[in-house]
Amino acid sequence: MKVGDALIKEGLITRQQLDLALQRQVQFGGRIGTNLVELRFLTEDELTKFLGRYFKMPAVSPEMIASIDEEVLGSVSREIIEKYKILPFKRERSRLHSGMLNPKDIKEIDELRFITTFDIIPYVITELRLLFALEKYYGIKRELRYISVTDRFNPGEKVEEESIDKIKRAFADVKETEEIAGILIQAAFKIAERVGVFTLKGKKIAGWKARGLNLEGFAAQAEDELSVFSDVLRRRSYYRGPVLRVKGNEPLIKVLSGTPQDALLMPIEIREKVAALLYVDNGNNSVLDGNVGYLSKLVSLAGLAFEMMIVRKKILEQ
Repeated sequence: MKVGDALIKEGLITRQQLDLALQRQVQFGGRIGTNLVELRFLTEDELTKFLGRYFKMPAVSPEMIASIDEEVLGSVSREIIEKYKILPFKRERSRLHSGMLNPKDIKEIDELRFITTFDIIPYVITELRLLFALEKYYGIKRELRYISVTDRFNPGEKVEEESIDKIKRAFADVKETEEIAGILIQAAFKIAERVGVFTLKGKKIAGWKARGLNLEGFAAQAEDELSVFSDVLRRRSYYRGPVLRVKGNEPLIKVLSGTPQDALLMPIEIREKVAALLYVDNGNNSVLDGNVGYLSKLVSLAGLAFEMMIVRKKILEQ
């Protein structure tokens, strides 16, 4: 049974989610599990545990590779590590415990035993975790499409406190809703090349304000299951990753003039309801290196400013 079908059988994903991940895999490559994690249909931890059951072998946990001894890392040359995509993390005399994408590939394991002279003890590891570790320990750079998930392995983000204080004061002084969007876009544009704010009214999404983009006349359906917008609205959580070339994303792809590999879309909530969305990227061929924690703070402040405007209006109407 293939990995995707096994995931459905265990109730971890739906057939529709698998189909979307397969479409994404055709466009961007990578393993099916990687695409499911990047689409946030699975967490990396859920995928790791599943792969352990699927291969009926031990899986590499984050704790196992948090700090690998230099002697272990030097047991195999960088060239072999890069060619076979393995991660040695524990050594016991002639036994070398190693994470592998396919721990049941007997031919590959035999080759490694011959080349390294070690008895290879295979463990299953996710593609994302492996590539992240290979860059960390061996300096083997990941491709562009894998970099956007760095925040999943390093969740701590430093918020620029000094600038946030100034932005807080600006949001507190707003008199019109247009000012809120202006402050949000101006602050986000300092760390991203393209910024846009979309409004949500019923089942319609419309372009509002932007810098580096032209959202004039933009319109999309909020309930289109295959769009990046519906994913954010359904989970009420941000999306980080590529904009897939699927029907639901066509209006967004048109204004972006392409499909960026690393984009961020965040919901702006007013009284626990999504009223608008913030979109940022660094162009179609660049990584978004802006601070996600900083942008999240901006979105939170914008939501509070909108609520403040509503309260002020009610007071004046009394």
